[in-house]
Amino acid sequence: MKRTLLTWLGTALSLLIVDLVVPNVDIANFPAALLAAVVIGLINASVKPILFILSLPITLLTLGAFSLIVNGFCFWLASVLVPGFLVKGFLAFIFGPIVLSLANTFISQYFADKEMSLSDNTDA
Repeated sequence: MKRTLLTWLGTALSLLIVDLVVPNVDIANFPAALLAAVVIGLINASVKPILFILSLPITLLTLGAFSLIVNGFCFWLASVLVPGFLVKGFLAFIFGPIVLSLANTFISQYFADKEMSLSDNTDA
């Protein structure tokens, strides 16, 4: 449960970074970012695998480039479902998930390092 909460928190912080970096991605406030993080997680767990399987032929044909469209669609779908989270335009549709992934990687690594250092201190 703690790991899930940290994942949602990290994704919410990453979404705030996306709001700063990518034009036409707007997040109203932190609660909207947190709700969007939860919705993105649910979409990535339920809708994205189905879309991936359905789009596999075109993804193979484009050497994986179509997966950017699938990621963008999932990102946009979350913005439709979450009030206070808005994705406008094709560039936001494509670059939003890319920046989200990069920011989330760094934030998740930060949390993992902190968790590791805390567990090392309690072992002594």
